[in-house]
Amino acid sequence: MVTAPILYGLPHSLYTGKVRSFLRKQGIAYCETPPSDPHFTGNVVPKIGRGIIPVVELGDGTLVQDTVDIIDHFERAGVRYTAYPPTPRQRTVAHLFELYAVLGLTRHAMHYRWSYLAEQEAFLRDAFGVGGDPERTAATMARMNSYLPVLGVSDETIPAIEDSYRQLLGGLEAHFALHPYLLGNQPSTGDYSLFGPLFAHLGRDPVPLAIMQRAAPKVFRWTERMHAPDLDLVEYGDACDQPGFAADDAIPATLGPVLDQIAAELLPGLTDRLEVLQAHVASGAARPGQPVTAKPHQRIIGQAETSFRGVAYTGGVQPYTFFLWQRLRDAAGDSDPVRKLFAAHSLSPLLEAKLPIRVERAGNIEVWGELAD
Repeated sequence: MVTAPILYGLPHSLYTGKVRSFLRKQGIAYCETPPSDPHFTGNVVPKIGRGIIPVVELGDGTLVQDTVDIIDHFERAGVRYTAYPPTPRQRTVAHLFELYAVLGLTRHAMHYRWSYLAEQEAFLRDAFGVGGDPERTAATMARMNSYLPVLGVSDETIPAIEDSYRQLLGGLEAHFALHPYLLGNQPSTGDYSLFGPLFAHLGRDPVPLAIMQRAAPKVFRWTERMHAPDLDLVEYGDACDQPGFAADDAIPATLGPVLDQIAAELLPGLTDRLEVLQAHVASGAARPGQPVTAKPHQRIIGQAETSFRGVAYTGGVQPYTFFLWQRLRDAAGDSDPVRKLFAAHSLSPLLEAKLPIRVERAGNIEVWGELAD
């Protein structure tokens, strides 16, 4: 008898949401278990070296951590709705949303969760209390709240973050009025990546959820669709009989304003973080084959002086960001249609900037890859 995979995660976890949505869409049976489970704390955490979710434990005991690795594991085994478009423009755009969701929308998600704690404290205490006691709940919530400064959430940046959220909802609302998913009639890795913050925080916590439901009902409906065990295309006529990505590697015109917003918000932070990485590599601190940090739970290699929508802040530099950026560039390859598309939306620096070293995943952590020529 084959044992169903165990997904260690929580309903309010951003990255668990991404994996859960993927598993449901593929019809993959799984058992979701909280990280307070004794087996997780006593056996899983020692093996992966840090307390982090989501983690999938396969029937043979193999552990897979990180949303990219988990999705790619099941993709290799074969799925009914692949998350990866086979054509270069769509695949690269899917990876662009993957990158934006992590570097961009994590800030929005954490702001709306913790800056409005007083308005939604009972809801959050109930969510964070799963499998724990009041003391542990309070400690976990305080730790998560403490991450706001390194994400660039401050009194100065909050107005820009909220303007950005409203703009993004408007752009996605116009798109989902015509299309069920970002790139056609089935979700891509871009959809799963966006779903993490747009559901677990922004589409579930009371304050941002109310904003979404009032201002962008079709975005809220998309979060429901992403959680459904089928394609859930009831609003799109006979589309339920036609799963697949848009024909001819087309990028829907309705995504144009969203791509413009991504360029404006993503590039300053990436450019400034790249300078920190370049200095880190030049110092000899990044050795190919070695973990990117001294301990698995450490996620950053330094701080960057940067900005968000013109507002200055100091943010952490995570090698994982460059791992995702690399995936985008690998998907683009030397495709001329990709370059033309990115040029049309001021995204060309993502393809042209020189990355000094690769970042890879091995043993459930990030490691330094090959140095650039």
